Amino acid sequence: MARAHEGFLQRLTNALRDAFASLFTLRPAPAPRWPIGLQASLAMALPIVLATLAGRPEIGYQAATGAFAALYASNRAAVDRVKVVPLVGAGLFAAALAGVWAGPSPVLTIVGLALVTLAASAAAFGFSLGAPGPLFAVLVFGLSAHVSNVAAPAGVYLAAMAAGILLSILIVAAPLVLPSRRRMPRHALRELLPGPSWPTPTRMLFFRAAIVALAGTAIGIFVDPDRVYWIVGAAIAVIGTTPERQAAFDRGLHRMVGTVLGAGLYLLVAPVPITGLALALLLGVLQFAIEVVVVRNYALALTFITPLVLLLTSAATGVSGSIEVASERIIDTLVGASLGAATGLLHARASRRSDDRRD
Repeated sequence: MARAHEGFLQRLTNALRDAFASLFTLRPAPAPRWPIGLQASLAMALPIVLATLAGRPEIGYQAATGAFAALYASNRAAVDRVKVVPLVGAGLFAAALAGVWAGPSPVLTIVGLALVTLAASAAAFGFSLGAPGPLFAVLVFGLSAHVSNVAAPAGVYLAAMAAGILLSILIVAAPLVLPSRRRMPRHALRELLPGPSWPTPTRMLFFRAAIVALAGTAIGIFVDPDRVYWIVGAAIAVIGTTPERQAAFDRGLHRMVGTVLGAGLYLLVAPVPITGLALALLLGVLQFAIEVVVVRNYALALTFITPLVLLLTSAATGVSGSIEVASERIIDTLVGASLGAATGLLHARASRRSDDRRD
């Protein structure tokens, strides 16, 4: 018994040591990332630019949440991405619709968050959607419930969200104006999103997502009901799309360290009154940086992701940034990331680990 206990502690120590070492590792990018970075940057910044020029920047901030759709299927050619991204956009809009409906009721919001997390996880894992998995459905639900409840009429917010998703689809499809892009090999939707299929690794990913959906919401009620979605989102992000124990430790540590550094970066820019076109430029630069580095070092990407999400949330809700907001997000992330990493112990030990892409 004592020997088994010592063996477990040794394996845990080795896993944490490897996770710490990964903080300082830059993996090679499998392919040039600047084209995807440029598309994601435009999808984030363009709605804000257009709405600001029209005199309604607040609508642009809300529409920019639709840019999350452009982050999916980034390893696919444009001829294939235009098949996947509209489906993702529809899923994100459904999450937004659910958030708007549940927003006025704290109880419905918490229950809805758990249900959306389960549904998005089942779809993302069952159909092998890939990174960033169910994460943004969770965040969109929580953000929609909050924004529509405090900052915008439900109809206006949903219209803005739909416009942002449509713009993201158009940006993803833009390369197809080139004949060379249209001639690239195409894959059927069934090949791009095979399933539903539930092999053992997929079932384990969903089981972990179910645990964090239920446990995360329960913990969030005691921490702060208004911030439950951030805790669950942090846990879902740590689960990622790789069914492996070491990946859970790596992503958990990266999530914690990157969020702390990102909150510090947010505090540097939050006191500056950045709005409209200047904010669009800043968010676009952050989104570009995220897409370029996320496949190389997750903690470094979180250093940019955290201020982007906090700035966008603050702008969309009309709430100015503060040390209190940043500290709350750090606490939420530490709780959620710890929960997500702990569920990684459910995976069997592997002799070698595989690389996961992002949040």
